[in-house]
Amino acid sequence: MTQHPRPVALVTGANKGIGRETARQLSLRGMTVLVGARDTDRGERTAAALRESGVDARALTLDVTREETVKSAAAAVGHTYGRLDVLVNNAGIVEEDLPPSETTAELASRIYATNVFGVIATTHALLPLLREAPAGRVVNLSSRLGSLAKAADFEAPHRLLLAYNSSKAALNSLTLHYAREFAGTPLKVNSATPGYVATDLNRHQGTRTVEEGARIVVRLATLGEDGPTGGFFDDDGAVDW
Repeated sequence: MTQHPRPVALVTGANKGIGRETARQLSLRGMTVLVGARDTDRGERTAAALRESGVDARALTLDVTREETVKSAAAAVGHTYGRLDVLVNNAGIVEEDLPPSETTAELASRIYATNVFGVIATTHALLPLLREAPAGRVVNLSSRLGSLAKAADFEAPHRLLLAYNSSKAALNSLTLHYAREFAGTPLKVNSATPGYVATDLNRHQGTRTVEEGARIVVRLATLGEDGPTGGFFDDDGAVDW
């Protein structure tokens, strides 16, 4: 099969928020961007809106919590494009504010299904294509709330979202494990924290724009050959694990 002539990027949860803006910015860099979305209609509408601005964006139905859709999406990428250069694991959910002592295993399981297990399922399904890319890049959308170093500083403010925070700490661990396996190869895997961005996730209470939040994600997705792997970064550089 002939490979698609341009680099191909897949962004999960890309029908809104940081995911949509990341897709837009990557497409402006000459990539064909696949708008991963659970809802097919929303994904199609987002891709169509992005195309109206003159970029190459295409919808891809993908629910990271349903492995059958993950596998079918991966097969579609391979069949249609024959390549994948960038994977941005952006899809994520958060619980309402409540004390850790009131967080149930059922609630934590729902958060982990998207934020951790969904990332494993998606990355696993797409790794064969990413490993063949001349400069494969994986970016995992994390958060400062997943930093154990920051959580351990009892003098600093820290939202006690037990399920969300621990899921992002687990996600950072995934980043390190994948990065260590592929160290010395062209594939680079990093975690990004976009900061407190105004999105549906926080009812638009964030203080940063999606354009600002997507900046570090795009930077890590387009790293040069000499760029880092196995790191946790924001706009200012490395973040403590």
